[in-house]
Amino acid sequence: MKRRAGEREKELKKKKLLEELGEGKLPYLTPADADFHHLQKTRYSKLIFRKSDTVPEELHQMVQDGFLTLRKHGCFFQDLVRIKGKDFFTPVSRILIGKPGCTYKYLNTRLFTVPWPTEGCEIKYCSPQIHDACKALIKLNDYLHIEAVKALQGQNLLGTKDTTVIDREQNFATSLIEKGSFSKDQSSCYVPEDDYTSLNNRTSYNLTLLNYMDPLQMPYLKQEPYFGMGNMAVSWHHDENLVERSTVAVYSYSCEGSSAEEASDWNLKGRDPAVWHVGLKVAWDIETPGLAIPLHQGDLYLMLDDLNMTHQHCVLAGFSPRFSSTHRVADCSRGTLEYIFGQCELALQNLQTDSNSTALSLKSLETAVIKQMEEIHNEVEFEWLRQFWFQGKRYLKCTDWWLKPMAKLEEFWRKMELMTSLVLQEVRKKEQTEEQRNETISCLLLVLTERQRLRNEWAARCQSEAAESLPEEQKPECHPFWTNEESNMPLPFDLEEVIVHLQNLVQ
Repeated sequence: MKRRAGEREKELKKKKLLEELGEGKLPYLTPADADFHHLQKTRYSKLIFRKSDTVPEELHQMVQDGFLTLRKHGCFFQDLVRIKGKDFFTPVSRILIGKPGCTYKYLNTRLFTVPWPTEGCEIKYCSPQIHDACKALIKLNDYLHIEAVKALQGQNLLGTKDTTVIDREQNFATSLIEKGSFSKDQSSCYVPEDDYTSLNNRTSYNLTLLNYMDPLQMPYLKQEPYFGMGNMAVSWHHDENLVERSTVAVYSYSCEGSSAEEASDWNLKGRDPAVWHVGLKVAWDIETPGLAIPLHQGDLYLMLDDLNMTHQHCVLAGFSPRFSSTHRVADCSRGTLEYIFGQCELALQNLQTDSNSTALSLKSLETAVIKQMEEIHNEVEFEWLRQFWFQGKRYLKCTDWWLKPMAKLEEFWRKMELMTSLVLQEVRKKEQTEEQRNETISCLLLVLTERQRLRNEWAARCQSEAAESLPEEQKPECHPFWTNEESNMPLPFDLEEVIVHLQNLVQ
């Protein structure tokens, strides 16, 4: 509900902005313009740009080889995302790589990390080359982490105005940079705990969203609507689901030197249409000119502090194919296996086995307990299981790592289906007072009605024309956990009759 309200507000702002513009376009600057650097320093100072020659050549080679390896193995996929109740394929193909068990959600789609090599975690990659590609991205991640710390310190964006503390922090970062890793034990200087935590929370990237697009293979690309910047690979947006005020780091690799990069006869004012650019603007502002910054092979940029909240950015397509690695401090408070397993254990605390038999029963019928249990039930089904299997077998291109935790979540889900049936049995017994019973039924009706609505929605998505157009290995998986063929299912998968029965009980 909150997300839908946010989408409506965004659409209203966009409509208002376009109405104010009319037939005109807002001005924007590129580095070729005289006022570019002044504008960047005054209105876009939290954007830090680094040319490719500032990055170690060895790192360039490893990362770029990794991109090509993942592409060669077919690991990039266009996401079938949901916007305003409709499904759309993203023009950009993506793969998420990061800490084992992490996920990242955008446009109502939960992506699951292909885990990068992690000490103490057994990961079977489909090939040694995929392992090496993921390892290269960890090295890039570490490098960008250090660059982000340096940039934050360079702008004194650590949340403190005490110059003594700032000097200590600068010494701390120098120690960090020289040793190439990030630990409290690395600095001989005292670093305040709050400032160490701030640095760590805002720069320790836990995943990277890799993107790939060949513009010449796209039948259609949207035109940038406000400035007339040309073809967009990614529309204007704020990055979603990040730790507040955390830095976003982007490494760009456009496959330059192809015939597509040769000079064209196009005459767009401002940017060169053959070259990829990142576009920036102050959010919902028609007074400040935008920026379009060219991205060449191996360039990188950082969006520091609150820039992602106060500004919007887009990606403007060039002519050549391009990869990027976008490193984020994703807000994983509700997006890790550790979190969802904890939720399952919380719900299953209400299930008990009779000591004298194998019969199962519920420990409590309190409305708050039932509500919590059923909401977790919905979360497991719609935020995890369905999200994962809707994406078909794509993750098996890299590793089978997710199959075991998904099987465990399915087992938890079956137990929660059983718990729902136990609640319904208790309601039918009429052993509660009428007031308690009506309260329980009202609670159930809310959650089960939402469950049935979402099941219908997901069923329609799985059978949509867009889903059917996918290659076989990418089609939504008709996984047994949500079929009607399970003989041991305690509840009918279609809850319509159950809901009607509950409604009759309270009339």
